[in-house]
Formats: sequence, C-alpha cells, structure tokens
Amino acid sequence: MTTTTLAVLVPLLPFLGSVAGLLLGRTAPGYVRPLAVLPTAAAAVLAVVVAVRQGGGRAIDAATQLTPTGSVPIDLALYIDGFAALVAVLVGVVATCVQIYSTGYLRDDPRYPSYAALVSLFTSAMLLVVYSGDLMVLLVGWEIMGICSYFLVGHYWETPEARAASLKAFLVTKLGDVPFLIGLFALATDAGTFRITGVLGAVARGELDHPTVIALLLLAGVAGKSAQFPLHTWLPDAMAGPTPVSALIHAATMVAAGIYFTARLLPVFAASAAAMTVLAVMAAITMVGSALAALAQDDIKRVLAYSTIGQLGYMAGALAVGDRGSAVFHLLSHGAFKALLFLAAGTVIHAAGTNSLTAMSRMSGLAKRIPDAYWTMTVALLALAAIPPFAGFFSKEAVLVGAAPTALGARTERPPGAGGAAPTRTPAGPRAAVGWGGGAAGSGGAPEHTALGERTVAPAGAGWTVLVAGLLTAFLTAAYALRLWLRTFRGRGAEAPEHGRQPIAMTAVLWVLAIPSLGFGLTVTYLDDWFDGNALTPTVTTAVLGTGLAAAGAVITYAIWRTLAARTPAAAAAAQAPVPHVAHPDADPGLVEAEALRLPHPAQDPADPGRALLGPLHGPAADGFHLDAVYRKAFVRPVLAAASLVRFLDREVVDTYVRAAGTSAKGLGWLVRRAQTGNVQTYLSALLAGSVVLAIVAVALANAVAGA
Repeated sequence: MTTTTLAVLVPLLPFLGSVAGLLLGRTAPGYVRPLAVLPTAAAAVLAVVVAVRQGGGRAIDAATQLTPTGSVPIDLALYIDGFAALVAVLVGVVATCVQIYSTGYLRDDPRYPSYAALVSLFTSAMLLVVYSGDLMVLLVGWEIMGICSYFLVGHYWETPEARAASLKAFLVTKLGDVPFLIGLFALATDAGTFRITGVLGAVARGELDHPTVIALLLLAGVAGKSAQFPLHTWLPDAMAGPTPVSALIHAATMVAAGIYFTARLLPVFAASAAAMTVLAVMAAITMVGSALAALAQDDIKRVLAYSTIGQLGYMAGALAVGDRGSAVFHLLSHGAFKALLFLAAGTVIHAAGTNSLTAMSRMSGLAKRIPDAYWTMTVALLALAAIPPFAGFFSKEAVLVGAAPTALGARTERPPGAGGAAPTRTPAGPRAAVGWGGGAAGSGGAPEHTALGERTVAPAGAGWTVLVAGLLTAFLTAAYALRLWLRTFRGRGAEAPEHGRQPIAMTAVLWVLAIPSLGFGLTVTYLDDWFDGNALTPTVTTAVLGTGLAAAGAVITYAIWRTLAARTPAAAAAAQAPVPHVAHPDADPGLVEAEALRLPHPAQDPADPGRALLGPLHGPAADGFHLDAVYRKAFVRPVLAAASLVRFLDREVVDTYVRAAGTSAKGLGWLVRRAQTGNVQTYLSALLAGSVVLAIVAVALANAVAGA
C-alpha cells in the first residue's frame, strides 16, 4: 500500500468509527467501545508508518481537484513533511490514550456513545488539518473541531457551568474565525490558489499585495483557536467538560491547530514585520499573564488550563522569531506531558472527590491512595517546569535558544543554494539562520525554503520580547507547578476518602504517556531532519538562565510553603470547616467530576504560597485579570443593549404597523358582515335606494354640465 493511501486512511478511520458509533450506539451498545478505540488506534499506527516512510525527507505532495469553482480551484490535497508527520503521530497517540482512558472514566455514563463518537470526529478533524495541503479543506477540519468542542465541553449539560462554558468556547473562537475566513480568501485571491505549496510559492515571488492585512486577519483566528491573548478566556472555563476532553483539547487537537497553522504558513506571517511584532507581543502577554493567573487558581484543572495557555505562548513566541522547528518541538513535548497532567488530574479528582486544591490541601494520604497518578503527575510537572532531563526542558530551551539570535539582531533567513546546501549559520548562535523546509534543507520543502529570500525574519525587539517573557515565565511555571504538587499531595488533615482502585484503563494510559514526558527530549539530536534541518540542542547560556530561574521559582515557592505551613499547625488546619467532597466509593469517575463541579470551594487557605508570591496581584490574577468583566462591559452589554433596542423596535414599531393592517382589515370585514342580514326585502330596499341616489346624482351632474 502506498504512503499516500496510508495517509488518506489516517483521518478517514476515526471518521468512519465516529459514524459507526453514532449509528450503533443505541441498537448495539456492546460495539461502542471497540468502535471508539480501535479505529483511533489504527490511525495512530498508520500515522507512525507514514512518519517512518516520510523519514524527515522529501515531502509527500498529492492532490486531486475536489470541485471546479470557476475561479480559484479547491483541491483535495495532502502535504506531509517532517513536522506534519510527527504532529499526526502525536494526535493519534494522545487520542488513542484518551479513548482508552474514557472507557474507564465514563464507564457508566449514559451519553458515552455520543461522547466517544464526537471524540473520534474531533480526532479525524485535527488529522485532516495536519495532513491537508489545501486551505479550504483545512478550514473544514478547523470548523468541525469548533463544533465538536461545543458538544464535548457541554457534555455535563445539566450543570450551568458546562452550558455556559460550551457556549463561550464556541462564540469566542467564532469571533476569531470570522476574520480568519476573510484572511484565507484574501490570501487565496493574492496567491491565486488555496494550495499551501502555491501560497508559499507566491510569497517567495513577492506576489502578496497585502501581507500585513492578511497576516493580521489570520492571527485573529489563530488567537481564538489557540487561546492566545486577548481571545484566551474561553479555555479556562472549558474545564467544565469531562477531563479526558480537556486532555484532548489541550494536548493534541483544538489549541494545537492554531500553532500548527501558523507554523505551516510561517512565511506568510514573516512577510510582514508588523505581524511578527504583533505575534511576539501577543505571545509575551499570554505567557506572563497566564502564568500569574495559574498561581492564583484553586481549581486543579484551571491551573492546568492557564498552564496550557502559557505553553502555547512559548510556541507562538518561537514562531514570532521565525523558529518553526522549536515551536513544533515544544508542541510535541507539551502534548505528551499535558495529556498526562490532565488524565492524572482526572484520577486525582476521582480519588479526592473534589477539584479544589484548597480542599485537597486539607486531606492527607492522597498520594498513597493513587500511587500511579502521584508518580506520573510528578514526572509531568517536572517536564512542565523544564527541569532536565525531562522533555519540557529540551523543548523550552529550544524556544529560548531560537529567540536569542533575533534579540541580538543576528537571525536572517537564507535559502539553500543550488544543489540543496544546508542553511548557513551565523556566528551569533547555533540557529541564527534557519531553513523553511519540511525536512532537511533542499529536500521536499522548496516553497517553504525559498519563501523569504535572504532577509531578516523578525525585528530585534520581537526577539527581546519573547526572550525576556520566556525567562520570566520559566520562573513562574516552576512556581505554580510546585504549588500544585504540594497542595495536591502534601495536604494535612483528615484521610482522603477511599474511592477504591482506579480502573486499569485509566492507570495504564498514565504510564504510557509518562514515557515521552520523560524521554522525548533525549531524542533531540536525532530529530534535526524532521525540524527544518536545524539543531535543537540547548546552549549553556540559555540552559543556565532557564533552569536557574526555574529552580529559583521552585525553591522560593517551597520555602514560602514551609514557612506558612509552620505558622498553621496541623491541628488548626484540621479544625477548619469540613472539606466538601463527593463521597461515592464505587462511583463512576465521570459522575464524581460532574458532581464536584457543583460543590462550593472552601475558604482560602492561609498556607497557600501562591497568595504570598502574588501579593496584591492575587485577586486580579484569580479572576483572570478581570478580562471577562471588561468584555462584558465592552462587548456583551452593548450587544445585549442593541438586541433589546431591536426587540423594542420590532415589537413597538414594526408590529404596530402589522397589527394596524390586520385591525383595519378586521374592521372592514365587520362592516361588511353587518350589511349581510340574509333578508331579501332589505337587499331590494338598499338596491332601490342606491339606484335613486345614483339617478339624482346623474341628473344633477347633467344639469351642471348643461349650465356651463
């Protein structure tokens, strides 16, 4: 079977599994779990085979015309280079883990068949985005993910939080998708094609007439889909959905799509220095702001949600300095440890009966109740904090190394020379110049290699912005990662409730994901050809700075926690108000989570190191810096006021005319009805009287005419 055929099957199999699951969910429920797991697992295996055959070399490019349009054609096209092949593997593996985990997590959920089908459709849509070589086909997958997220986030629709979160996620992402769609059409108009290779070729030839406008329109969609400032507010609220859905959205599908799209079309964005500067500023604000917010959250899943926003900021920052390789490298490593963090958090919520860190900090023995989640979550948090040798260290360092040459004004883009020579490297750093191909320089990615010519990719200010924000975020990330670990597994008080042993489907998946979370970064020296042929190894300077700041953040957080804990004796902590939790020893984990959403969070914990670290910023950070309130005043209230005005005009003005027309017709009908008595003598009398009146009028008119 050809590689192209295998690539077509990768998104097709989960789609067929989704359709079959929906059709058989009620009539043959025994087939639902196999139809959820097996097609997704088969797609993951085929994605691995495609990646091995592609091998980081020449890109796979195949297309057939989908439909004649009369103007810009739309093709059913595949374009698979090195990083597309690896991202597809990530999507397949994480989706398979989520489907297996869900069989235990939602084992008694009556809506599991529709849930599993939507997860499969979600996976298929993301794989379509990854493999697509045509922007219109990519847009189909992009929008399918949006509607799937609406249904999955609102899975617990009985709770008002889930209903509001699903609607908010849909509306905020659509707010970005409108300019995104306009940008796609403008891009195709300038380039004369929707094919990605054709668009990149047009960039290389300088045929884009409005690069800044196009790039900024596309960035709006990227900000919405990948939860970047200022359209990031939907993602923390989306934690109202089931935890496996959170893992899928955060690790491998929806939020990754915006970063992937930007990486795929990076030459389009790099054609505008203004767009790259906007991207850098957006990434910096997102990184720092989300890390501060994560330090103040009490919901364990909201901490991880803000963490995702910050890590996506790292990827956007790498793209802002023109380093696509490090952005995709961090996307892959982050996908592994963030999926592990969310799935482990689901196990923690089931064991503790609550999603509140304050409530968990008043329990003891939680780590002993769930040793699998304890150890794997520890690995994932170390990767998140970028502690060597865990995966996050290498990928985050790659981002910082990529930003340094731009900050120093040394990064330029130079296409490979005749014969496919590798990209030249300036003395400013190991990645001061990079290529744009899908694999090694001079391989199959010629349009991407030559899209920029020999010129600066991003302003030096963008490099400094990303570098400084990245270092500050490294400090904050280690701080909130350790805070989460201490408050979850080092609580004091009553014993954690006994919920029985976790299903093997849940615990086995955690150890599978722990492997890449620990060891993926060690493959950094073997992946050069998959990431544009550029080295991704850390440098001494950035490694010392990044790791030193992360260590400082962890040490300071731990010292504050020990100090505050010493001031709050265990007896006093145990004497505080009872910890609210869901006590169902044999309950479905999904049911526990749904009920935990309704529980009030306990009063603030005086031993919370986040409060001490943030000081006066704690209140605003806990509320997301009041951005939701700003949006309500700036956008929601005016829209509602306009809707009220339209409703008033429709009811009091338009309806008045409509009612008047109806009343007039009704009154005329009443008069006519009064004349219809059914008495023949009355009719003859009226006819005679009318005839006499007409005769008199006729005589009067005749005399008047004769006299004139």
